[in-house]
Amino acid sequence: MMQLFNLKGRTALVTGSGQGIGRSIALALAENGARVIINWRGNDRTAQETKDALDAMGAEYLCWRYDLASDTLKEDFEAFCKENNVQVDILVHNASVQVRKGWEEVTNEEFDFQMHINVRASLVLAQCCVPHMRAQKWGRIVTVGSVQQNRPNTAMIVYAASKSAQLNMVRTLAVQLSAEGITVNNLAPGCIETIRNVEALSDPAYRKKIENVIPVGFIGQPDDLAGAALLLCSDAGRYITGADFLVDGGMSLPC
Repeated sequence: MMQLFNLKGRTALVTGSGQGIGRSIALALAENGARVIINWRGNDRTAQETKDALDAMGAEYLCWRYDLASDTLKEDFEAFCKENNVQVDILVHNASVQVRKGWEEVTNEEFDFQMHINVRASLVLAQCCVPHMRAQKWGRIVTVGSVQQNRPNTAMIVYAASKSAQLNMVRTLAVQLSAEGITVNNLAPGCIETIRNVEALSDPAYRKKIENVIPVGFIGQPDDLAGAALLLCSDAGRYITGADFLVDGGMSLPC
């Protein structure tokens, strides 16, 4: 019988896995046998917590401290893979950035920063990883989108637009790659209690306002994304491709 969630022998790159949703996904994949490449941009303290958790479960992992906004991403990632003699079977592009401000105040630099990490890096890393996936007729690509694809926040116009662009990319790649054993999907979280949201959610009035538009009635936790990610990254999800997999407590549903 097929071991649907067994990832032994697979290597997974999870970007932005030093904390939050990325960490939860990396730990779930590692728990099911994958060797994981953890990536983070600058917060070494939280990245160490991810490494400690992987050490505690006896998982195999590699560390890639890198800023995905770099113009030399492709060359640098290929060099990392060559140096470590590793090929990526599972790509989870979780890393993203968001700038909260009114649309009239967004600068060119803020626009580029968000689009480079949220969209361009998704494409570049796929370009790096797909040749190996194609050669072995097996691969998984999962991008982490947002409820803002359907319910954009007025203070995050570029972030919301970037996540919609990323979803369109997923659907385009799914059509082109799925016949080769490579599934491509988007995992769309709602409001999740991560470091990014701590300040906003610390305001009781704002927190209550958000909870009131979530049908399940509460803010999600990073671990709420882990099961769905494991499904999409394993043989259990082999018949799912081009999907926008909502994990948002119903937040995107019309009121």
